[in-house]
Amino acid sequence: MKSGYLSQRGGAYVALLVLLLPVFYPSLFSPLGHASPAVFSEWNAPKPRHLSLLKGALQRQISDEQKSELWSPLPPHGSKSCIRSANGPVFPGNTQGYIQVFLDGGLNQQRMGICDAVAVAKIMNATLVIPHLEVNPVWKDSSSFEDIFDVDHFINVLKDEITIVRDLPEEYAWSTREYYAVAIRATRVKTAPVHASANWYLENVLPMLQSYGIAAIAPFSHRLAFDNLPEDIQRLRCKVNFQALVFVPHIRELGEALVKRLRYPVQPQSGADDEYIQMTVDKNINKGPGKFVALHLRFDKDMAAHSACDFGGGKAERLALAKYRQVIWQGRVLNSQFTDGELRSQGRCPLTPEEIGLLLAALGFDSQTRLYLASHKVYGGEARISSLRKLFPLMEDKKSLASDMELAKVEGKASLLAAVDYYVSMQSDIFISASPGNMHNAMVGHRTYENLKTIRPNMGLLGQLFLNKSMDWYEFQQAVQDGHKNRQGQIRLRKAKQSIYTYPAPDCMCSL
Repeated sequence: MKSGYLSQRGGAYVALLVLLLPVFYPSLFSPLGHASPAVFSEWNAPKPRHLSLLKGALQRQISDEQKSELWSPLPPHGSKSCIRSANGPVFPGNTQGYIQVFLDGGLNQQRMGICDAVAVAKIMNATLVIPHLEVNPVWKDSSSFEDIFDVDHFINVLKDEITIVRDLPEEYAWSTREYYAVAIRATRVKTAPVHASANWYLENVLPMLQSYGIAAIAPFSHRLAFDNLPEDIQRLRCKVNFQALVFVPHIRELGEALVKRLRYPVQPQSGADDEYIQMTVDKNINKGPGKFVALHLRFDKDMAAHSACDFGGGKAERLALAKYRQVIWQGRVLNSQFTDGELRSQGRCPLTPEEIGLLLAALGFDSQTRLYLASHKVYGGEARISSLRKLFPLMEDKKSLASDMELAKVEGKASLLAAVDYYVSMQSDIFISASPGNMHNAMVGHRTYENLKTIRPNMGLLGQLFLNKSMDWYEFQQAVQDGHKNRQGQIRLRKAKQSIYTYPAPDCMCSL
């Protein structure tokens, strides 16, 4: 009887503990939560996976000749911008009606959607309403177009191409996101195919415009083809991307402040205020600008889980990511049917902070390289990036470069933080991304257009190199350098079905 009572009490304590665990460790149970560094490092701190290479990289010696070649800008590529419409149709005064688009995804996916929206409005001779940016389900960011981009500039640059309005006139004020969320509406276009042709819009959306005076397209991301479009439409997409989309002043000002501090570094001083930092930067300007690399390190829990790769966090991490995949995607992740070795040999695993650090070191960046870390939350926190920091102790990010007061307007807003990273990355001497994705694609396209050095990691080669545990540092270094000679920003012509936002040539770049 007594043992049964004790057993019941023990069971009650266990049940109470299970109930309290989510209270004390919410990130372990919230499907959209991102593991905090403290919990991660205590439970399954990742250890270096390439210790032999890391030791070699820490002892690396870089010649002055190698440094000079690495940091030298790209030679002129023999092309010029040709984004102004070439003999395009005259912009008519009266339009067919109003076009609304609702854009999901992160900042860079939305950026591409905005460019497509302008093109679709041009195709149908419609008035574009400033696009609506959906709340990101992962980052919970409700930032609007007006919060991110300079609307007046956007409208002014495109005034000879299409008509753009901030808001609908009173007679169409009922056409809102909420209106379309509660019922099927005659003015909503819900079936736009991915990469739809211009003719599809003329045949399916234009009649709706002519009947109702308005059409709302949702979803709209990736809803315009990259091929078989008129030349003036292709060039208009680039005009939007490279000229019309400018960030709001406070984002540009913050970005410019970060760039200045990267080029004219300030020695850390306890209790230093904004005025002291600015005075020191101004004084250092006389010494000439330094150079820096922008590293886009997208290594959040979503990326890690969706890749289905093993990142060295042990059994606890593998189970946590598997559970996350099941909750978020119900197990529908293509990569999960392959082994880690198969995925890596095919170049389908994002580079870890340790691996991107080894890549940079092998390419010839020394420990005095100033590295700007453009990222949101790194899965695993400081424990995950410790090897990268050992290789590049002068690594900075927004929080290390700016004061709390300067960050106040963007703090907690993923799209605004991403906009700051975009601005700084465009100003960097060299840009590199640890994995393919929308930020990588946007940077490759924009920096190609501006002829700026941009390193594209050879993911297939690197996957195989990191699987080879017998390779020494010298062999690894040679293999990396040989495999990246022609992957540093040289123009590549767009092929069929490839994105014009990643490959702006030849559509938007003409020979001199």
